[in-house]
Amino acid sequence: MTAEASIQPDVPPSGTGCAECLSADGWWFHLRRCAQCGHVGCCDTSPSQHATAHFRSTGHPVMQSFEPGEDWFWDFSTEQAANGPELAAPTSRPDDQPVPGPAGAVPGDWRTKLNR
Repeated sequence: MTAEASIQPDVPPSGTGCAECLSADGWWFHLRRCAQCGHVGCCDTSPSQHATAHFRSTGHPVMQSFEPGEDWFWDFSTEQAANGPELAAPTSRPDDQPVPGPAGAVPGDWRTKLNR
């Protein structure tokens, strides 16, 4: 299956934050959404890198930014930017959700914990 064929535009996101971070009292920097199943995971700059882990465990190659005002796609299988259709709403985390997030879970020294 090609990366473009794996995109399912009618599948809604799994939530408003990284599913794994929320279940483990973790935190994230930015969010990414799987364009195939809707799973929301944290970006590679985040400490746990759950979006990449989702690709590795499922083989779902295409993610889209889940940040307000961003609509770019990334294809993990080619490690290049990709194109895709508009995905089911909501297309980003809530505007009032802090970055990093979630509220109350981010350590004071969070900048020193980012992957660069």
